[in-house]
Amino acid sequence: MRTISRTVAAPAGLTGELVGVPEGSDLVIDLRLESVSEGVLVSGTAQVTLTGECARCLDPISQGLEVEVMQLYLYPGNEVEADDDEVGHLVDDMIDLEPLLRDAVVLALPLAPVCRDDCPGLCPDCGARLADVGPEHGHDVVDPRWGGLRAMSTDKSNQSKTTDQET
Repeated sequence: MRTISRTVAAPAGLTGELVGVPEGSDLVIDLRLESVSEGVLVSGTAQVTLTGECARCLDPISQGLEVEVMQLYLYPGNEVEADDDEVGHLVDDMIDLEPLLRDAVVLALPLAPVCRDDCPGLCPDCGARLADVGPEHGHDVVDPRWGGLRAMSTDKSNQSKTTDQET
């Protein structure tokens, strides 16, 4: 058994829709390599820093992410009953960890990252940040289907004001 702790440059393509790992940023890996009868079992963690934008208010965010990894790499000539995704293969006594790390990090990326858990987001009518304008922010929007009734109400109130002024 061996343990490996290294900091390497993150490869390109570790991104989702709104957040990702910048290419060349630090990718910290702490791995344990164990010899088993079929091959080498690799397990451990990978730590990265995510950058992107909040899904609610579109502010820039930066947060850490730690993922656990585990995969069996088979010796040449060994075959086991498993999906191809669950096992890798040793090539000239070398292990390519990039696909393992890429899969683990990309699958762990949040689909809708937020700058904070209680982020109120943006106003759907004007696009203002609700955190800046406060909870009293609002718009008087009338459903166009009620426009005819509103016009009748406005006409009736105008008529009553006119009759009040005449008397």
